[in-house]
Amino acid sequence: MSGAVRILGLDPGLTHTGWGLIESAGSRLRFLAAGAVSTAPAEALSARLVALHKALSQLIGQWTPDEAAVEHTYVNKNPAAALKLGQARGVVLLAPALAGLPVAEYQAMEVKRAVVGTGHADKQQVQEMVKRLLPGAELRRADAADALAIAICHAHHRGTGAALARLMRA
Repeated sequence: MSGAVRILGLDPGLTHTGWGLIESAGSRLRFLAAGAVSTAPAEALSARLVALHKALSQLIGQWTPDEAAVEHTYVNKNPAAALKLGQARGVVLLAPALAGLPVAEYQAMEVKRAVVGTGHADKQQVQEMVKRLLPGAELRRADAADALAIAICHAHHRGTGAALARLMRA
């Protein structure tokens, strides 16, 4: 696609961080790749964060996205789990920023609304719409499907003032 922008969507998680890469040219979207970066729960937190950063840095180097979009995560009822997720999310925000990419952030309801049309869609509805919007998309993991949805959301919003403000703040 000429004038296409590569967008890396990221769904943060300490055990599994989903990633999805699309090309966006105007209203046209094209699936490029998707997957998940996984860490071993038995390893030390610091080792898991390093592994996450290294994997994301390699991914960014390999696919050379132009922009990144990350989903805001909700606070968990378990404070220890919420803290670990927050640390993983920090790495997920840091890796593309260190690579010089603008990084936008979206609430889960914004992502669902952009992809399905309603902010209260369930995961299955989101996955079905991702398949329709990105023919040929490989959705082996829910984390990857969520990451593609985040990338689609950013593609829909990137020309708007709100998305530009998000990129400027990042």
